[in-house]
Amino acid sequence: MANIFIIIPAYNEAASIARVIRYVSAADKSWRIVVVDDCSTDDTVKLARTAGAVVLTHIINRGQGAALKTGTEYAIIKGADIIVHFDADGQFIANEIKNIITPIIDNKADIVFGSRFLTQKSNVPWFKKYVILALARLINKIFLGVNLSDPQAGFRAMARSAAKKLNWRQDRMAHCSEIMHLASKNKLRAQEVPITIIYHDFGQRFSGGVRILKEFFLGIFTG
Repeated sequence: MANIFIIIPAYNEAASIARVIRYVSAADKSWRIVVVDDCSTDDTVKLARTAGAVVLTHIINRGQGAALKTGTEYAIIKGADIIVHFDADGQFIANEIKNIITPIIDNKADIVFGSRFLTQKSNVPWFKKYVILALARLINKIFLGVNLSDPQAGFRAMARSAAKKLNWRQDRMAHCSEIMHLASKNKLRAQEVPITIIYHDFGQRFSGGVRILKEFFLGIFTG
């Protein structure tokens, strides 16, 4: 049986973290759940530990990419065969983790990216879908040679051997593109799998979109 670690980065996710951990645990109790707390100021750490997760903590806020790096390195040290990146805000479906890891278990892929755009199940807000993500996808293709349908896929899985090759350096949003680029650069077998995203906040402020795109550009030229 594969040793599977679920890495959940969290920053002030007290409202959802315990529920997310329960859902992941219910999907398969053999999975090891690791929450990486990115210097939260609420009860995220306490609630995550009470819910049964291993909790790693950053003493300063470093960003989601850095939290995922911390959790991935921990999983490798602890003997993980497959590492899954999963969000703490309740937007992902825990039962879909099995779909993400299946190509790796079947030795058909080294890394698997979840995509919101392979089915119509995800209710992606209009501005995010047709402006932010469309531009990010174009940036990935032109500058990084990455031609995947979802340029900001935070739900992913990787084999242990793949994780060791993905030494990403972007601490914040640009880590998504960097991981895709490194997977291509290292000639990893990559697949996309349809996933469902449940959006709780349909608003996408223009300033937030500009910040995301800025981080993509910075990631390209500083990664």
